Amino acid sequence: MASEEKPEDNAGAADDGMADWAEALLEQKATESGPDSGGPLSGEPPKPFASSADGHVNDINMVLDIPVQLSVELGRTKVPIKHILQLGQGSVVELDALAGEPMDVLVNGYLIAQGEVVVVNDKFGIRLTDVVTPSERLRRVSKN
Repeated sequence: MASEEKPEDNAGAADDGMADWAEALLEQKATESGPDSGGPLSGEPPKPFASSADGHVNDINMVLDIPVQLSVELGRTKVPIKHILQLGQGSVVELDALAGEPMDVLVNGYLIAQGEVVVVNDKFGIRLTDVVTPSERLRRVSKN
């Protein structure tokens, strides 16, 4: 990859993701064009998924760089719209979570863990105290 030119990074944050995708596509094309990969140089049609154990690693590698939204939920509450319209600077909204209770860690809206709030270098973070097992995560996703 050192000999390939990377897209310039002066177009803003929205283009950063596109540059990553472009780079990934270039890497994929370079990999597929190898002589024993079933690419254009081998004369065989490309094989989208290998059947060997190494193929499973390649399958998961295809999704490892996809960005997801990770959020930490402090709590929730339901309020009428008239209360939302009355909110202003200094307003306090009471949540259903208790002080000291673990915070929910969500990925794309799905609970994956719980943790406690920490401060690292003047920034908030979360120390995971309980992680949902992968099988439980799949079960929850498939229910929705």
